[in-house]
Amino acid sequence: MTKNEPEAAEPELSVVAPVHNEAENIAPLLNRLAAALEGCVSSFEVVFVDDGSTDATLQELRAANQRDPRVRALSLSRNFGKEIAIAAGLDHVKGAATVIMDADLQHPPETIRKFVELWRAGYKNVYGERVSHTSDSRLRQVLTQRFYRLFESLSDTDLPEGAGDFRLLDASAVRALRTMREHARFSKGLYAWIGFKSIGVPFEVEPRAHGATKYNYLRLTNFALDGLMSFSTLPLKVWSFIGLGTSIFALALATFYLVRTLLLGVDVPGYASLIVSVTFFAGIQLLSLGIVGEYIGRIFAEVKRRPLYLVEERIGVAPVAPDDQITSTQHDWT
Repeated sequence: MTKNEPEAAEPELSVVAPVHNEAENIAPLLNRLAAALEGCVSSFEVVFVDDGSTDATLQELRAANQRDPRVRALSLSRNFGKEIAIAAGLDHVKGAATVIMDADLQHPPETIRKFVELWRAGYKNVYGERVSHTSDSRLRQVLTQRFYRLFESLSDTDLPEGAGDFRLLDASAVRALRTMREHARFSKGLYAWIGFKSIGVPFEVEPRAHGATKYNYLRLTNFALDGLMSFSTLPLKVWSFIGLGTSIFALALATFYLVRTLLLGVDVPGYASLIVSVTFFAGIQLLSLGIVGEYIGRIFAEVKRRPLYLVEERIGVAPVAPDDQITSTQHDWT
């Protein structure tokens, strides 16, 4: 990208790319984006969100902005996580439509042409559908499938199969997402929840250009819990039924032993069975308290009303003007 003249204040298309230690991927991504978007849209901007990188990512973004003012960036004060970084990017875009994509080139920029074509045809939520998962391990593929089936059974929000963050959102959909300020974010669920006229575009996941994935199994597990608890209260309701069923079972068992004692006399209960039953029900109680605690912890985090993120540096990006669409969105920290 080598264009030096200033861009219009409101480009036709914005591209949001959260980055964390992606210095080697910045230039290849920009080169492919330029080739894909030139002639496809009248004007565009690329907004990177540096999520607390510790490598040369920020220096690469400064240099890219010097070469082309259409490349802009936010540098957050620390690593807030990909979901928050996406929210930060959406807060600052100006395009009539916005594409969200990863910076590692697993999301092919050339697919954006099809996104734009469908957007112009009237669709406001155009999402990429992964048609292969060869870059994931077999275990991860199985766990992902199980999670989406569980999410579908527990939640009233339907997640399209294979859909992720790679998508185009109309400005009206972006404005809707800006009003959602929860900290425990599950963006895939939010994209589905807002609705709007939607359609999927199949794409092949490409090999990661440089670096390694930042998502290990622990982070994926926490992400899955955020998704389930953000869109369903069924885990709480389940324990009401388990408690009711256990109480009925205990009452029936007490009646049985009462009748048995009246008819046959008192016998000495087994120590082993007593310990097993006490341990089992203690485990059930602790598990139920743990689930309740997870929900309470999320409530505690939300009621403090801390900003979603802190901006340490802006590169070609103006602060968000306060309006009634965005509340507690961002704070500069310089």
